[in-house]
Amino acid sequence: MNGKIHILLAEDERTLAMIIKDTLDGQGFDVTVADDGEQALTFYRANKPDVLVADVMMPRMDGYELVRRIRKSDRQTPVIFLTARSAVGDVVHGFEMGANDYLKKPFGMQELIVRIKALLGRACTVTPQAVEATRFIIGQYLFDAVIQRLTHVPTGTKTELSYRESEILRHLCLAPNEVVTSQSLLLNIWGDDSFFNNKSLHVFITKLRHRLSQDESLRIANVRGIGYKLITSD
Repeated sequence: MNGKIHILLAEDERTLAMIIKDTLDGQGFDVTVADDGEQALTFYRANKPDVLVADVMMPRMDGYELVRRIRKSDRQTPVIFLTARSAVGDVVHGFEMGANDYLKKPFGMQELIVRIKALLGRACTVTPQAVEATRFIIGQYLFDAVIQRLTHVPTGTKTELSYRESEILRHLCLAPNEVVTSQSLLLNIWGDDSFFNNKSLHVFITKLRHRLSQDESLRIANVRGIGYKLITSD
């Protein structure tokens, strides 16, 4: 491999696949693209990759079945699912099939790169620890981004979050007490930083403030003209 990290990308949307490949190639990765699940399985068997990035919905064989077959003999190779599906059941099923991570479309390329590097930087066996990276303790709350649930620990109150509420909160949790720009939230979650989506983001921030209101030590601050900051007492 000449020292390069080999990525097997299974993605039937050709334009998206080429954008991902070109970006990852530019970051020093060696990327092989498969157009469907069957071709991906053939490529995997011929040249085992360091990381598999697989779309869920593909012709001939979907991502779930692809990973299920791979996991029969290989529990080590890290797997990241790409999908436009946001239902909790789909996410959980992905982890049950053997995924290490799950990235919902639309997503930012930098986020994909960070996740690939994170998986390669730790033991990549399929264990519950793969899910732990999406769980956060925020003051008196436990936030699980996989099942999109916020639990107020002292009272046991559980609040189901929408996909966008969950993704916004996850991004804020990844950088506590730091400014997360509105543009990064919009591009990573909406895929478009238009004026109308910015207005929508503000509405979701207001909803999240209400969700977190049982803990007075927490607040989401508006950094005027830049973005938002999750302020904790820590």
